Amino acid sequence: MGFYDSIDISASGLTAERLAMDVIANNIANAQTTRTPQGGPFKRQLVVFAQKQAAAQSEGIPDPIPSDGQGSAGGGGASIDGVQAVGVVQDTSPDHLVYEPGNPDADGNGYVHYPNVQVVKEMVDLMAASRAYEANVTAIEQTKTLSGDVLNVLRA
Repeated sequence: MGFYDSIDISASGLTAERLAMDVIANNIANAQTTRTPQGGPFKRQLVVFAQKQAAAQSEGIPDPIPSDGQGSAGGGGASIDGVQAVGVVQDTSPDHLVYEPGNPDADGNGYVHYPNVQVVKEMVDLMAASRAYEANVTAIEQTKTLSGDVLNVLRA
């Protein structure tokens, strides 16, 4: 793994976590949205992450950690090139029903369908994404510091 590989891996993490924070912020902003242009309440969204495989794995070199989880620490095999957000999906959990017969969005029984967003859970997820983002920034900074130290040793 070279200098640019470590920066590329951290950069992919930064991009993925930034998208996660954007989606979480959108969920929080729409936590009380009972009617969208599609007609129903807002649906919570989730980011789907996947690992980016190194070029070697796409060329048929076996995965170092097989699906049974019994990998080895030996040499060879493919490496991971970071993380990527492969999409944003809607949470399929049911809406929250609240009895509010005077609300203009109430159904025939007087219930309002509120989004399936739990603000406290979203805040916890936002903190986790923020910390992961910070960890990737720190990894980039450490890589830069280490490469600077190597250059200083080579100059001496």
